[in-house]
Amino acid sequence: MNTSRILLLALIAVAITVFFAVGGQDHLTLDTLKNQQHQLFAFRDGHRPLTILLYSLIYITVTALSLPGATVMTLAGGLLFGLLWGTVIVSFASTIGATLAFLAARFLFRKQIQDYFGDRLKTVNEGMAHEGAFYLFTLRLVPLFPFFVINLVMGLTNINTRTFYAVSQVGMLAGTLVYINAGTQLGELESLADILSPTLIGSFALLGVFPLLAKKIISVLEARKIYHAWPKPSQFDTNLLVIGAGAGGLVSTYIAAAVKAKVTLVEQRRMGGDCLYTGCVPSKTLIRSAKAAAQIRRSAEFGIHSQAVTVDFAAVMARVQAAIQAIAPHDSPERYRTLGVNVINGTAKIVSPWSVAVTDGNDSQVITTRAIIIATGAKPFVPPIPGLAEIGFLTSETLWDLQERPARLLVLGGGPIGCEMAQAFARLGSQVTQVELLPRLLAREDPEVSELIQQTFWQEGIEVLLGYEAKAFVREQGEKILIADYQGETRRIAFDEVLIALGRSANVSGFGAEELGIRLSDKQTIAVNDFQATNFPNIYACGDVAGPYQFTHTAAHQAWYAAVNALFGEVKKFRTNYSAIPCATFIDPEVARVGLNEQDAQAQGIAYEVSTYPLGELDRAITDGVAQGFVKVLTVPGKDNILGVTIVGEQAGELLAEFVLAMTHNLGLNKILGTVHSYPTLAEANKYTAGVWKRQHVSPTLLKALAIYHRWLRH
Repeated sequence: MNTSRILLLALIAVAITVFFAVGGQDHLTLDTLKNQQHQLFAFRDGHRPLTILLYSLIYITVTALSLPGATVMTLAGGLLFGLLWGTVIVSFASTIGATLAFLAARFLFRKQIQDYFGDRLKTVNEGMAHEGAFYLFTLRLVPLFPFFVINLVMGLTNINTRTFYAVSQVGMLAGTLVYINAGTQLGELESLADILSPTLIGSFALLGVFPLLAKKIISVLEARKIYHAWPKPSQFDTNLLVIGAGAGGLVSTYIAAAVKAKVTLVEQRRMGGDCLYTGCVPSKTLIRSAKAAAQIRRSAEFGIHSQAVTVDFAAVMARVQAAIQAIAPHDSPERYRTLGVNVINGTAKIVSPWSVAVTDGNDSQVITTRAIIIATGAKPFVPPIPGLAEIGFLTSETLWDLQERPARLLVLGGGPIGCEMAQAFARLGSQVTQVELLPRLLAREDPEVSELIQQTFWQEGIEVLLGYEAKAFVREQGEKILIADYQGETRRIAFDEVLIALGRSANVSGFGAEELGIRLSDKQTIAVNDFQATNFPNIYACGDVAGPYQFTHTAAHQAWYAAVNALFGEVKKFRTNYSAIPCATFIDPEVARVGLNEQDAQAQGIAYEVSTYPLGELDRAITDGVAQGFVKVLTVPGKDNILGVTIVGEQAGELLAEFVLAMTHNLGLNKILGTVHSYPTLAEANKYTAGVWKRQHVSPTLLKALAIYHRWLRH
């Protein structure tokens, strides 16, 4: 704390000390005011301007220093100046004093509070930025909290000072008027309890209706402004129309049909989306075949000798397609039609907030709907690297058309998709080179996770090139070459096929969003609020097109909120809950996480403790020959509340589920420690990690006391 802050804090402390030392609290009472009212009247009548000045200065001081007596001072204003002038004088004096308290709290403590809590205040700050004036107005109208507390707390937020002053001036006016009016009747009051009568409290409660009504009026006016260019239909063909039949779209329509709403689903390609045809299903099927090949190569470790592994790549890819076909009926048009969904295979274009033009071959129709959900997904991001289009490339969408195994596969990208495919193709027999611009793989994970995976990849023969920047692709003597920069030096990398795995970009165009004016976020996804709604209140978005996560399970998670809010939002809305979102990278060993890891916690300034259990000590991991990896849990310092979990090891994605459950329902490590786990299982690692935390928090004093107790029992 700098010198100016120390001086201000000392000045405030001295002023408060003097106030109580001279008995200021004894003078600002109702009895004192009533006993001295005749003297006050006499002084006022002889020195009215001076009385107003002195009264205002005292009121401002009491309010600025958050001293007791503001209520009595307000009554005195009514007593001395009457209803009109008393209201005017107190309104300005109280607002000025409140603003001084607000500024003092901001100057003294806001930076420290914001720095200490870091990103944990992000939601609060965003809420204050958008609706801070409304929150303050509500608090001022309904005195559920003392005004001095509101002054100080607001100073710690990012609300603008002018906004604070203006809203306080208006918001406190109703309460000021009530107390000033009571002050004009001071002779009839016996105690402050008379002011806070049930009737008066009821009046204050009724005042709370005004901000809610104001907010409703504002929302109606905003809606009129947004919708003014499009006439609203008098009736609708459907309750909900969903664009896109991936995970988000399918769950949305399933929920709508389950609650008997009329719902239409439009998909221009195949139902099931990327997850079924080009994402989760094919990639995990390929990874399973690759893992089988790796396990056969390790068979000698288990006392089993086999012939050299021969991979029939065409058969592997045929198995991938068979898995897709086996799962496809779960997402088929026939199934959803039996559920009551109107499924249309065609192209959708939003032409107004309540109507969508659907083209199916040569047929076209316009469907009116009360609400729309956009679930158009995402596509692989392809960087504008010179020569890339000319040499040809693979993405997570086109990879599955391969029928011949690439002899030399170049994987551009060190994220989850790049790592999964690099290891899978290496295990299937390709010579794999993985190029990553960042200094480590899986950069969103903690450094020790990246290190373990990198070591595993090197041991499996994958050439991992970190810190390499792709500059251009060329053909030289019939060979494909990547020209890359590494620390200022040019490197040339030969390959047969290149897989671009640099993330995915949301599908935000081609269905009328631009023409309608649906806003995008900074990350070029459709911008949605906490309820999955766009800037058009009846149009929602979920899944990859909305972000911030690009997982099938989060698309389904968001879809529930989008559907329920779209159908029932006028009655009740639900904020999307992101408190425990799991993710997994299906390499070997698997990497799974929920909540914060260490680098996230450090970046956000969140204090934490770490409990780690190495899987090399777990009996089942040893017997299965998978004794690598760890379970790492971050907890609140001194408590067993879980902030985040990272697991690296066999079936990490499965093991994580217990921690996701715990975080979702606010269960701490003590609950996991007290839960019976079958022996021998990998899941015991979760309990043993909780045991690590418990041992770290056993009191040394208690252990010494127990040792003394048991020694006493032996004698």
